[in-house]
Amino acid sequence: MTTAQTKRPRLTQKRRALLILECLKELYPEAPCSLDYENPLQLLIATMLSAQCTDARVNLVTPALFERFPTVTDYAEAEVTEIESYVKSTGFYRNKAKNIQAACEKLILDFGGEVPQSMDELTSLPGVARKTANVVLAHAFGINAGVTVDTHVKRITNHLGLTKHDAPVKIEQDLMKLLPQPDWENWSIRLVYHGRAVCDARNPACERCQLLEWCPSGPRLIKAKTLAKTAKSSAQKP
Repeated sequence: MTTAQTKRPRLTQKRRALLILECLKELYPEAPCSLDYENPLQLLIATMLSAQCTDARVNLVTPALFERFPTVTDYAEAEVTEIESYVKSTGFYRNKAKNIQAACEKLILDFGGEVPQSMDELTSLPGVARKTANVVLAHAFGINAGVTVDTHVKRITNHLGLTKHDAPVKIEQDLMKLLPQPDWENWSIRLVYHGRAVCDARNPACERCQLLEWCPSGPRLIKAKTLAKTAKSSAQKP
């Protein structure tokens, strides 16, 4: 048998995406939303707060926030400075508080005080882009309208060679073509878990990554780590 005959057939991008998805499901069988909430409004607010902030930090802030402001009317009628005081530790708190109040005012004016269940309606709310709308639709209403693209998803999807784009909207479009719709949102959550556990931005553990077989960036990242260790070791020698 010739060398050419023993080579494994090259996988299509879609097939690679499906194999990666299958592996992620085995690695992270449970993929719940990591934000704490009890209703669609709470999830909307928590997701808005999660921009440029960890979910863990948001979960520390929201119990007191949700107790003080249980309804859209409570947010709409509050002094915005009071909302700010509850969300200050999430960063960009003035803008977040302003958007939360404005979104709640629009919920009252246009949607009868209820969180809408469509992408167009949700993204009409101040401070709500596709990322937030995808999270709310998927976890509050069971509607997979798109793929949530945060920093983890953007970085790892590029490493895996499933997109060549940097803009979240274009990455989302690429992933929607490659993945089954029922898995759109949980793909994102599982990639976030994988980013935290293995594919760390500063120190990716490629040598123990279960996705290495399908990751075209793996060899480059491993080589870079090896060279960095060698350089560090040489610098420490007397």
